[in-house]
Amino acid sequence: MLWTASQVLRKFSTSSNYYQNKLKLAIIGQSVFGQEVYSNLRKQGHKVVGVFTVPDKDGKADPLAMAAEKDGTPVFKFPRWRVKGKPIPEVVDAYKAVGAELNVLPFCSQFIPMNIIDNPRHGSIIYHPSLLPLHRGASAINWTLIHGDKKAGFTVFWADDGLDTGPILLQRECAVEPTDTVDTLYNRFLFPEGIKAMVNLAQPAEAVHNWIRGHDKVPGAWTVIDGQPLEIAGAPQPGLVTKNGLVLYGTDGKALLVKNLQFDDGKMIPASKYFSSGESSSLELTADEEKMAEEIRDIWKGILSNVPAVEDTTDFFKSGAASMDVVRLVEEVKQKCAGVQLQNEDVYMATTFQDFIQMFVRKLRGEDQEEELVIDYVKVNNMTVKMPTQCFINGKFEDAENGKSYETINPTDGSVICKVSYASVGDVDRAVAAAKEAYDNGPWGKMNPRDRGSLLYKLADLMEEHQEELATIESMDSGAVYTLALKTHVGMSIQTFRYFAGWCDKIHGKTIPINQARPNRNLTFTKREPLGVCAIIIPWNYPLMMLAWKSAACLAAGNTLVLKPAQVTPLTALKFAELSAKAGIPKGVINILPGSGGMVGQRLCDHPDIRKLGFTGSTPIGKQIMKSCALSNLKKVSLELGGKSPLIIFSDCDMDKAVRMGMSSVYFNKGENCIAAGRLFVEESIHDEFISRVVEELKKMKIGDPLDRSTDHGPQNHKAHMDKLLEYCEVGLKEGATLVYGGKQVDMPGFFMEPTVFTDVEDHMFIAKEESFGPVMVVSKFKDGDVDGVLQRANATEYGLASGVFTRDINKAMYVSERLEAGTVFINTYNKTDVASPFGGFKQSGFGKDLGEDALLEYLKTKAVTVEY
Repeated sequence: MLWTASQVLRKFSTSSNYYQNKLKLAIIGQSVFGQEVYSNLRKQGHKVVGVFTVPDKDGKADPLAMAAEKDGTPVFKFPRWRVKGKPIPEVVDAYKAVGAELNVLPFCSQFIPMNIIDNPRHGSIIYHPSLLPLHRGASAINWTLIHGDKKAGFTVFWADDGLDTGPILLQRECAVEPTDTVDTLYNRFLFPEGIKAMVNLAQPAEAVHNWIRGHDKVPGAWTVIDGQPLEIAGAPQPGLVTKNGLVLYGTDGKALLVKNLQFDDGKMIPASKYFSSGESSSLELTADEEKMAEEIRDIWKGILSNVPAVEDTTDFFKSGAASMDVVRLVEEVKQKCAGVQLQNEDVYMATTFQDFIQMFVRKLRGEDQEEELVIDYVKVNNMTVKMPTQCFINGKFEDAENGKSYETINPTDGSVICKVSYASVGDVDRAVAAAKEAYDNGPWGKMNPRDRGSLLYKLADLMEEHQEELATIESMDSGAVYTLALKTHVGMSIQTFRYFAGWCDKIHGKTIPINQARPNRNLTFTKREPLGVCAIIIPWNYPLMMLAWKSAACLAAGNTLVLKPAQVTPLTALKFAELSAKAGIPKGVINILPGSGGMVGQRLCDHPDIRKLGFTGSTPIGKQIMKSCALSNLKKVSLELGGKSPLIIFSDCDMDKAVRMGMSSVYFNKGENCIAAGRLFVEESIHDEFISRVVEELKKMKIGDPLDRSTDHGPQNHKAHMDKLLEYCEVGLKEGATLVYGGKQVDMPGFFMEPTVFTDVEDHMFIAKEESFGPVMVVSKFKDGDVDGVLQRANATEYGLASGVFTRDINKAMYVSERLEAGTVFINTYNKTDVASPFGGFKQSGFGKDLGEDALLEYLKTKAVTVEY
């Protein structure tokens, strides 16, 4: 919003070259918001000739006054501008003396006379936190929420003699989320003031919700709570204290959740702790802790400059501290005592000095550790598999901020497995904030690389310990055959974490000889450093394995992450989150957000605190992601995208192996395989035999329940994909390809597709150019001996993810492999990936690598350091 307000002023100031960045401004207002407008306008190059603000309160200057005085800007602290309706001459003279060309009123609680408003030659502009003409006057954000408005916003307008009625210069709006409060809209629109009133609980739950959030967070709405069973004055029924907070009921029987409570003495507690507040015993401090307590007392003295002495009973807020002072206190204590995890909320929960020290020492000793991870499990099948279903943010499982959830479907029969939290933009912001805090100030960033590796080894061990449970979840959620899920989906995930755990203490730079600055000498060396907060967006075909391929390298490099699993397959990612917490990965390092790509994925692309985004998925979405990442903050991006991988089978191949591997290249994981052979080129002389043997083997294939250990081929991942495959086959038939086998949905519940074979596929056909991402073998002949001709056809695609060749002639194999335009070439094998070998594509199959040492480089930056001695 400051950028937008400054944009208004920039637009105004470009009316002539003379005024560009040279306006003389008077700032009339107060609060942290006024301070930030002041600072931002100075950065824009404007000259602030005077700041007019409110007098000191309890000996403490307003934040705007403090900032201006620090810069040497003239500051005037008038208690009022007029008496009995008439301007005070001395005040008017003092104002006119500064010679302002424009007044800027970012937030002003005083009545400013019109001869002041009109005095500058360019008049006055005012900021108002509502979509005028709505909610004129004070507490506009509060009334936006109390009235249940669906949109909020702000207005910048020319001042006139009415109440917020002047000509509008600019307006911006945003949707009001059901979970928005004054606090969240304050953060969006920087409006610091509120009103305090008693809440009327004798009304429907939504109205109570709107009233409370319209007064939250400070000063707040109030009511009377009267002991067990938590009778609440005016409420239609008693409240209920739960692990998540205080549940209140409206007259319509619907409920709302209150997370924090503040008492008359100013103390704030989590609502869930209402009956247990005050039960903890006082700690006896050691000599070292006493020393730290005195250092913290000095920090309090520096902030509460109006207080003669900081006693144990000194209350931070009753001594005049404001929200900006909370930030300063937290940051100064964290700087003084590295490694202590301190949040702004902690200050509100411990407002007196003695309570603050007790809270600090508990954190220092680790006694504030979270209770055992609370997980809302869903249990299914004979194994009693337990699956978390909530968002995982900052080390906790919790519902989405907006309370929404969605159903995840079992592709075997179309039944609902469970409901999963549907993350919102607010959840993304909270997860990114947690990841940034963990990276900037948490133990993860300060940890020895070898210790980081030990935690990843422990995580891999836990995954192995739970491998059958993970494989069962993966099979139910994605349709993968259990044996494949156990060996590949889960097995390779475990191997990936172990591989990258070993890399943690082997990340290093180089020393580089450079020309010496004689007579001095120079040393230049490089360092490999983590990027910071990374986002990872993974597909639905290998839910756990794709998570592992990207996040293991990301974590080994020392980054923190926010990961969005595919909306249709979130369950193994959430189980992984549970195991990561049990492994001791610090809170905030790993965050998992199930939800939509359009909301969660887009916000990850746009978020300014994310420095890298890794994505596996379709080429069109990859292009959109790349554009968004560039426009937001030029994020580093790695993309593993679509493919149409060619497999060339020469007549001198080992036919048994070619048939077996050729089928695997197409039907592995039901064809939902990014490197699947999208097109087979079979030499003419063996073509018919090859097709005949493939069909013979397909007839033996058992299609059915993926949890049945004897099943060969499970269901497609979800119904929309199943429908797309049927359409793909219809197009192939219409264009003249020969359907040799399959092409239909299996007549049974669920999303089962017959393994399919097309022959006589010509180069111009749709199925020759586009991948099916399903169990569809697309076969074309090539003339005997035409090596260069088939190479030209194989490379005639915009994709370049993988490729393969079968021949007994090693010279021919090497010749072909050198000319195939793909990131991976398989010779006399297929699908043989390994955690130590880099994986990634060319052309429109993307760029960047997963696996191997190359993957680490995707999550590191290189810093060059030159020393003269």
